[in-house]
Amino acid sequence: MVLDIWRKIKQKETAPIYLLYGTEAFLINETKQLLLNHILDEEEKDFNFSAYDLEETPIDVALEDAETFPFLGERKVLFLHNPVFLTAEKTKEKVDHNLAKFEAYLKEPAPYTVLVISAPYEKLDERKRITKELKKCAEVVEAKKLNEHELKGWVKERAKSSGIEFEGNAIDQLLALVGTNMFMITSEVDKLALYAAEQKKIDVSLVEKLVARSLEQNIFTLIEKVVQRRLDEALRIYYDLLKQNEEPIKILALLSGQFRLIYQVKELSRRGYGQQQIAGYLKTHPFRVKLALGQANKFTDEELAHLMELLAEADYQMKTGGMNKSLLIEMLLFKLKK
Repeated sequence: MVLDIWRKIKQKETAPIYLLYGTEAFLINETKQLLLNHILDEEEKDFNFSAYDLEETPIDVALEDAETFPFLGERKVLFLHNPVFLTAEKTKEKVDHNLAKFEAYLKEPAPYTVLVISAPYEKLDERKRITKELKKCAEVVEAKKLNEHELKGWVKERAKSSGIEFEGNAIDQLLALVGTNMFMITSEVDKLALYAAEQKKIDVSLVEKLVARSLEQNIFTLIEKVVQRRLDEALRIYYDLLKQNEEPIKILALLSGQFRLIYQVKELSRRGYGQQQIAGYLKTHPFRVKLALGQANKFTDEELAHLMELLAEADYQMKTGGMNKSLLIEMLLFKLKK
C-alpha cells in the first residue's frame, strides 16, 4: 500500500526503481516529492535531479543519464514521465524507445540512481513483456482512489506528522464537508494542524469552524435541508452560493448530478449491490455512495422520479427560456419541498 511505501521512504529505505501508475494525481505527486526531498539535499537538486518526458525524449537518453555518476553528491534522482509504451493505447509515437536497453537496465540498475517512472494511466498493458519486467523489478505504487478506511488512515498520518490528533468523529466531518479530493483534504488538514498547534487536538467543532465547504458539499447540504423540509435553510445556502458568484446553471447541474446519484444508488442497493460494488459500477468514490445511500432512504421511488422530472424541466427552461436563471432554481426549490 502507498502509505507503507511512504513510511519506508521517510526512513531512508529507498529502492533503485519506482513505478507510479494510476489516476490519483495527488498520490503520484506526493510520492515523487517524498523521494526527491528524502534522497537529495536542497543544493544537490540542481545537479543531481532530472526529469524526462518520454513522449518527447527516447528512453535511451534518460538511461544514459541514469548510468552517469552523480555530480558533487552520492545519489541522483530521475523522473520519467508518460511511458506510453507501457499501455495498450494506440499512439503516433514521436520517438523510438530502445526497450531492450531499458529491460537490461531493470536487471542491473545503477546503484547511485533512483529511477522513478510516472505513468498517469488507469491501467497498464499487463500482456507486454516490458510491463511485466518493470513490475517485477520496481517498487510499485498504484495511485488509485483510497477507500474510506485508507483515506481516514492517511488523514490521521498527515495530522500525526505535525504532532496533531483528530478526536471522535472529526475526520468523518472533515470528509463530509470537503469530499474526497486529496489536494483539498491536504490543504484543510494542514490548516487545521496549524490552528491546533498548541492544543494538539482537532475536534468536530474546530472542523465545523475552519473547514471551507466545497461547492459540491454545499449542494449536498442544500439537499439535506430539502430532505428535512427546511426550505428556509436550503434557500439561505442557495443565496450564499449566488453571493459567491456561483453560476445558477452550475448549481442546477450539481443538484441534478446528486439526485441522479441518489436515484442510482437506491436502485442498485435494492438489486443487492454493496457499497463498494455500487462505487465501482458508477465510477465514483465509495464515501460519496455511502452519503448518497443515507439520503436515498429518505425518498420514495415516486418522489425521486418526480424530482428527476422537475430537474429535467428546469434544465430545459434554463437553456431555452427567457426566465431569470437564479429565480428558476428558487422556484425549483419550492417545488422540491412539496
